[in-house]
Amino acid sequence: MTEGQENIGFARRRRGPMRRFVRLIFYVLLICIGIMAAGFLYFADEVASLQPPAAPVADAIVVLTGGFQRIDQAVDLLKSGAGKRLLISGVHPTTTGTQIRRNTQSSADLFKCCVDIGHDAIDTIGNANETANWIRDNGYESILVVTNNYHMPRSLLELRRANPHISFIAYPVVNSDLKSQNWLRNPTTLRTILSEYAKYSIAYIRDWIGARTPSGLRTEQGTIPPADQ
Repeated sequence: MTEGQENIGFARRRRGPMRRFVRLIFYVLLICIGIMAAGFLYFADEVASLQPPAAPVADAIVVLTGGFQRIDQAVDLLKSGAGKRLLISGVHPTTTGTQIRRNTQSSADLFKCCVDIGHDAIDTIGNANETANWIRDNGYESILVVTNNYHMPRSLLELRRANPHISFIAYPVVNSDLKSQNWLRNPTTLRTILSEYAKYSIAYIRDWIGARTPSGLRTEQGTIPPADQ
């Protein structure tokens, strides 16, 4: 065997393990992509299947802000007796209870007796911690949770992490019927569900490994919410 042939053989032997490593990485990536795609489809189907219970009853109600449709629905549930008291969590510091009451066309007496306005939460984690403080202060054991259907899985995950001994009942607000429409062809809906799936996955992994996170509360970041007006 000539010197050139020996060099070629040596180069091939060196490339062999590298090719096997590249193939391994490629297959691992394919498996990960497959798992993520399957998880996304399962998540989307779960969200599409969420429906409000017919006659919900709990000690109290919490609505996670993100649109007045959610708040309107939560106030209607309070009026119907589904819960004794309502927490509107995550209200912007500049928004007052009076403004919310007027937008929901509710009576001043109802808001005075039975509605609490939470200005402390910044995000979904903050919603969970703000709700936990409210539950502890009032001694509730069961809570009706009002938020959008696509936001419900992550909301329940965070709420149960912050309140492991409380019973949470999902009351999803369905903005669009994902069962009857081809949401895969709707860029806005697809983007929303993809974004929420990514956030839910991160929250699930964070919870699984026990990672610490910021509280999501303004008071713990040094920004004290103003008093309600």
